[in-house]
Amino acid sequence: MSAGESMVSKSFWSILIGGMLTGMGNGSVFGAAVMCMMGRGGFPLWGGDGGSAYNPATFTGFIDWAMIVFGFAFVGILVVGLGRHDRLENATK
Repeated sequence: MSAGESMVSKSFWSILIGGMLTGMGNGSVFGAAVMCMMGRGGFPLWGGDGGSAYNPATFTGFIDWAMIVFGFAFVGILVVGLGRHDRLENATK
C-alpha cells in the first residue's frame, strides 16, 4: 500500500466484512422484533428450505433480505465515515 492511498481503499476488506457482519446482525435483531410483534401473520409460507429462504414473500425470506439490506447499509455508513475521516486527516497535513 502506498502512502497516497485513501483510508477507504486501505480498509476495503475490513469495511466489507465488518459492515456486513454488523449490519446483518442488526438485521437479524430487526427480524426477531418483527417475529415477536406480528408472528407469521402476514406470511402464509415459512420459506425455510432451498431458494424459498430468499423469497421476500416468505417469512424467512423477508428476514434474510432485511439482513442483507442492513449489511449493505452498514457498509455504506463505514465508507462515508472513513471517507470523511480521511479528508479530515489529509486537511491537517
